[in-house]
Amino acid sequence: MDPKQHQPQIEDFFSSRRQFLNRFGMGMGALSLAWLLGPELGGRAQAASSANPLSPKQPHFTGRAKRVIHVMAQGGPSHIDTWDPKPALAKHGDEKLDAIGGVPLPTQFKFAKQGKSGVEVSEIWESLGKCIDDICVVRSMTTDVPSHEFATLMMTTGSGRLVKPSMGSWVTYGLGTENQNLPGFIALGGGLGGAANWRSAFLPGAYQGTLVNNASASVDKIIENIKSQHLSLARQREQLDLVKAFNEAHAQDLGREAQLEARVQSFELAYQMQTEATDAFDISREPESVKKLYGDSQQGRQLLVARRLVEKGVRFVQTWHGGWDHHTAVGTNLRKKASECDQPLAALLTDLKQRGMLDDTLVIWGGEFGRTPRHDRGQRGEPGRDHHNKGFCAWLAGGGVKGGQAYGATDEFGYNAVENKVHNHDLHATILHALGFDHEKLTFRYNGRDFRLTDVYGSVVKGIMA
Repeated sequence: MDPKQHQPQIEDFFSSRRQFLNRFGMGMGALSLAWLLGPELGGRAQAASSANPLSPKQPHFTGRAKRVIHVMAQGGPSHIDTWDPKPALAKHGDEKLDAIGGVPLPTQFKFAKQGKSGVEVSEIWESLGKCIDDICVVRSMTTDVPSHEFATLMMTTGSGRLVKPSMGSWVTYGLGTENQNLPGFIALGGGLGGAANWRSAFLPGAYQGTLVNNASASVDKIIENIKSQHLSLARQREQLDLVKAFNEAHAQDLGREAQLEARVQSFELAYQMQTEATDAFDISREPESVKKLYGDSQQGRQLLVARRLVEKGVRFVQTWHGGWDHHTAVGTNLRKKASECDQPLAALLTDLKQRGMLDDTLVIWGGEFGRTPRHDRGQRGEPGRDHHNKGFCAWLAGGGVKGGQAYGATDEFGYNAVENKVHNHDLHATILHALGFDHEKLTFRYNGRDFRLTDVYGSVVKGIMA
């Protein structure tokens, strides 16, 4: 044994600047915190820091909803042709109206009272209209800017400019998830803006949405990269345990890092998903009667998968149905687009209700804005509608929502929301309320400020709640 090998080395007396600041600053802070909290509370805080971030959590109060399915009709569906009848437009013919900035474009569709509630619904919703007693149509939605990119982000994240966490990320941050073998937040398909619509931003990476493109009916193609073609489950388990050990050693020396923690968590989740995800996305396991109810289409498969996911404990499922940007031929194009989702949406509500899940599953449908009640660009060219943010529609069902009602109203032409206006921030506050959260208290501290989904705005729309 060489005694020189056991003598103090020069490098033992020095630390990197990062290590010095970390140990000195955090050490003094820990001493103060221990003195304030006491050893018992300090021990609990330490245990909480290493807990699974997706473990189930309790909200501020008992909410009616436990999970959410958000159907994003990206492109801006025309409220005047879908959920907000405006017969006054037909009375003015070719007359240019200053109130709407152009020549009126009346709807080409008939509206009729549906269900026991008698809410007027467009003829394009042949199947969905039969579910109107479970639906609350909000006819007074507003948003800030009639630009697709901005308004889409406003609807999905509460901000059109800043990098903010998505609605699904906030929900999983607040509630965790009920199935640790699947992501807490899944996006089926994608729309304009891409990952910005399901990102976690400054929230820990564990709360970011997982994108799954389920355009194919084949499970192997939907999640083709989830299974290892080279290693057994046992061998993968050994590798993950080794990675965890390395991460713990790193954390002891340099402290925990959010990005690294999220990365390791994603490896663990991918491992766990190899059996659970295959089952969740395999709609061939459903009875023929259920598959027929939804229909053999991309939208039908998407919404059936959404139901299967929430049934298995996924907290937030966001589905995308684009193509609602009808600047021309709004009558033909909108009827076609509605036919793609009418039966599947009705099937989703019916299926959830039959399974006793609609009471605690909140379903939301809507786009980023609506369409103008005038001809596109104010001219008499092609019969289409331009972007419009001052009044449009969305609807909610289940999860404590009072169905069979139309809440709020636009003016006689459908241009401005004039009664019980509901901004994006108000909608988000109401969604969080249905889940049991005070939207002003569900916050995350970042860069010296407490952030929340609703920024510094938003009021719960109590009129739509049962």
